[in-house]
Amino acid sequence: MKRPEGFDRLPEPPAAPSRRRPVRERAPRATAEKTREKTAEKAPAATRAETGRPRRAPAVAAVPDETPRFTRARRARRRGWLLGGAIAATVLALLAVALFSPVFALRHVRVEGAQRLDPAQLEQAVSGQLGTPLALLDDGRIARELGAFPLIRSWTSEVVPPDTLVLRIAERSPVAVVAAGDVFRLVDPAGVEIEQSTTRPDGLPLIDVPADEVPGAGFTAAAEVLLALPADLLPSVDVVTATTRDDVAFTLRGTDQRVVWGSAEDSAAKARVLSALIAVHGGSGPGEYDVSASGSVVFRELG
Repeated sequence: MKRPEGFDRLPEPPAAPSRRRPVRERAPRATAEKTREKTAEKAPAATRAETGRPRRAPAVAAVPDETPRFTRARRARRRGWLLGGAIAATVLALLAVALFSPVFALRHVRVEGAQRLDPAQLEQAVSGQLGTPLALLDDGRIARELGAFPLIRSWTSEVVPPDTLVLRIAERSPVAVVAAGDVFRLVDPAGVEIEQSTTRPDGLPLIDVPADEVPGAGFTAAAEVLLALPADLLPSVDVVTATTRDDVAFTLRGTDQRVVWGSAEDSAAKARVLSALIAVHGGSGPGEYDVSASGSVVFRELG
């Protein structure tokens, strides 16, 4: 049957509410814990404190205490400075005593090595420094005082505490004789006169050069050859002549034989050859040995 117009269907009564609780989705516990930790990390420090969870202190590496070691090092340095200062002060004190104390003043002079010279004269020459502390002795002054003695070739000094100065003298040795009128002058290789004599001394060769040319080219060349001769040949040399360093010649003592030596070069080889020639021709009468060229030696008989 047709429902008349204007007739509405009665509304259905509302459904009775269900007494069952709605099911809530719960996240796993582990996931919830992680979520809270992340939230706490993002939250300010005050907020995290309010959550009641204890805050972790930042990890700090343990640093050993170096104070005792540094203290020991400072003390060791301080002891080293004190010890060094004490040593320096001691050295300065000893130096002052050595410089200024009369205990170490010069009181005795001893001369060694003097043969031709009078040791007493040498001691008197340097006596002006008696009373001077040993550390303050003037070597330059000693050199000037000993320089007044031409016979001294060289000298050395030694201080012997507490009060002695030792002078070791090396005298000049004569190498030959030079004639100056009626006087024979004993000279060393440098031409320094050692002493004079009215007669020719035995055992020394005579260098036949003018006295006013000592030392000169001829004398120097002759002296070089004499110094180069072996000890067994030197006593046989009588008179030496030379004008240049390359024309040295000499006569043999007690014979009429002459030796043309040349320069002082290769003197050892020349001496060996000359000794062999003298053994063969030594009794042959007047002659001349030419060893100026050691590779070619000649003996010439002179009529």
